[in-house]
Amino acid sequence: MIPIKTALEIDRMRASCKLASNILEALSGMLCPGITTKDVDQAGAKLMAEAGCKSAFLGYRRFPGNICISVNDEVVHGIGGSRRIQYGDIVKLDIGVVLGGFVGDTAATICVGVVSDGVQRLLNVTEEALYKGIEKARDGRRLGELCAAIQNEVESNGFSVVREFVGHGVGRHLHEEPQIPNYRTPAATAKLKAGMTLAIEPMVNMGRAAVKVLRDEWTVVTVDHSPSAHFEHTVLVTKGEPEILTWREKTSSKLKAG
Repeated sequence: MIPIKTALEIDRMRASCKLASNILEALSGMLCPGITTKDVDQAGAKLMAEAGCKSAFLGYRRFPGNICISVNDEVVHGIGGSRRIQYGDIVKLDIGVVLGGFVGDTAATICVGVVSDGVQRLLNVTEEALYKGIEKARDGRRLGELCAAIQNEVESNGFSVVREFVGHGVGRHLHEEPQIPNYRTPAATAKLKAGMTLAIEPMVNMGRAAVKVLRDEWTVVTVDHSPSAHFEHTVLVTKGEPEILTWREKTSSKLKAG
């Protein structure tokens, strides 16, 4: 069963999602050459404590970080540590918070300084694929339409979609039904209904789609070490336009929050 949120639950989702967005924007502004990924993780923990929320990731299946921070060929689930960010890196920040019993979940890929035209295009296409998917998050649509829209945008631009990790419903729990693949699948038959809240998150590689998990049992990297990008919004399905609950003013998008 895919949870349908009540009006009160949606209000609480709006609050948790807005907070997750604010923290992501604050941490994005910290990224600079020389800072360690652990510095960023600890700054995230401090911001959460000051805001009166907690990390949705810390301790989840024994995950040791407050946020996920992944660099260059790291796809998702990177753990803050001693690695120093370099000029020209792309850094994926994935923020999940729990506020008032509800989870806000969002992610973006940030350039530290100037990157190559190819890497910038990877980021642009990945973010555009996210919005192509969001456009399909409407009452009465099939989930498969959303999944296909993401895959079409990615592959028509010559990039590849990660298959092992997918988006998901989100609300009282970090992971709820439905699973949201970023590619076509016969399993994505669910009909979307107003009140559903979905974490839509394309993960896109410049090279091959294949990935592997490192020895820390969390960090996912591309097998061919090609750069990878990740963008995520939590979205509310409504009777009209989808509402982006994790809207960020600094995000260049064509859809605004309702």
